[in-house]
Amino acid sequence: MTIQEAAQRSGLSAHTLRYYERIGLIHSVGRNTSGHRDYAEEDLQWLEFLTKLRTTGMPIADMCRYAELRRMGPHTAGERRQMLELHRERVSARIAQLGQDLKVLDYKIDNYRRGQVA
Repeated sequence: MTIQEAAQRSGLSAHTLRYYERIGLIHSVGRNTSGHRDYAEEDLQWLEFLTKLRTTGMPIADMCRYAELRRMGPHTAGERRQMLELHRERVSARIAQLGQDLKVLDYKIDNYRRGQVA
């Protein structure tokens, strides 16, 4: 599929896709006979995973390291798992913090509803 089709299906812009390729987050995408990028379904699955990592706050540098390890092959599975476990811990801590932040907001909203503006 073309870069425009891949962008539409992935929810990422064509600019972002080219950037991800340039920094090594995605492999060099194949080219069609016209020389245009030709994305495969596997590319979209990888982009979906990258989007989840980014949405959950993984830094681009960590994502690049993960992608590099992935390209190196199955012998890096342990290190990739460790990276994901560490990231999961950070995400979990952020969720817990957001839960506490939500309680504070609820408290303030309840005060306003009771007319206790402060």
